[in-house]
Amino acid sequence: MTRARRQQIALEETSYYHCVSRCVRRAFLCGYDRYAGKDYEHRREWVRARLAQLVEVFSIDLCAYAIMSNHYHVVLRVDQAQARSWSSREVLQRWTQLFSGPEVIHRYLDGDPVDSEQRHQIERLADTWRERLADISWFMRSLNEPIAREANREDGCKGRFWEGRFKSQALLDEKAVLACMAYVDLNPVRAGMADTPEASAYTSIQQRSGALRTHQCRESDHEVIVPTLAPMAEDDNTSCETVCEMPLLDYLQLVDDTGRCLRSDKRGAIPLEARPILDRLGIDAESWVRHMRPRLSYQLQAMGAAKAVKSYARAIGRRWLWGAGACGGLCEPV
Repeated sequence: MTRARRQQIALEETSYYHCVSRCVRRAFLCGYDRYAGKDYEHRREWVRARLAQLVEVFSIDLCAYAIMSNHYHVVLRVDQAQARSWSSREVLQRWTQLFSGPEVIHRYLDGDPVDSEQRHQIERLADTWRERLADISWFMRSLNEPIAREANREDGCKGRFWEGRFKSQALLDEKAVLACMAYVDLNPVRAGMADTPEASAYTSIQQRSGALRTHQCRESDHEVIVPTLAPMAEDDNTSCETVCEMPLLDYLQLVDDTGRCLRSDKRGAIPLEARPILDRLGIDAESWVRHMRPRLSYQLQAMGAAKAVKSYARAIGRRWLWGAGACGGLCEPV
């Protein structure tokens, strides 16, 4: 039986989640549709610009993303503590950047006087919206709905654009987060859309790589809107909590080395220079390469050490999780 997303999110177990949304029918999110003879490449900008807006409004950080031809991946980190620290006014200001809200909210934000009953209504709405601003389902809804409306308007059609609800996967420890981020960042390479990670357009790996260059990486003559990414160790913004303890340069090297293992003539072979990184993380080399191969038709509900997976299953009211045994070799404790 299909379970509600709120029953699959357990923030007391982990704040990291991998989410995927896929187009329905043969609809194209982005890229060139050879059947229709149309180029939808410009829709990638829609998704990236919307992500940039949402991470500034929600109390949810973006760790990784990849915008493909008929789906996209995001790795998200929920910061409940930050949302709870916001004042009611800040919550209202953030929410009304995305949604209209009742007239009393706008009058209150403009400084107009309100009576006690209206203030009670305002506080009640602020509490509701504060919870939503730290809710993955509302984040994904706020991303998918405007993209679907715009795409249907452009295609001159009505109906569902996305293939049902988004899929979510809990990432229960740092190893799982790293493995999932690398998987997301290597999606264009695996799909044959790019030869190297840094050449993978509309991905977090390209954005992080470009930030290291002395000149600004521009994809066109117009200004490129990119989302703010959760910092990694030794990023410039060291005041924020980093995604993991691995320095950014080491992560880029890890993704590049893993990408070489995905070549058809070198599948399963890991370069010697990558082994110290894997050994330090306690990740078995063969399990890592096996994990980075193309996925099965289903997605694991959670990734992490066996003990963490069992704890997460209990937190969401499940006795077991489908495919839980598949990630045990990857993320067993050192």
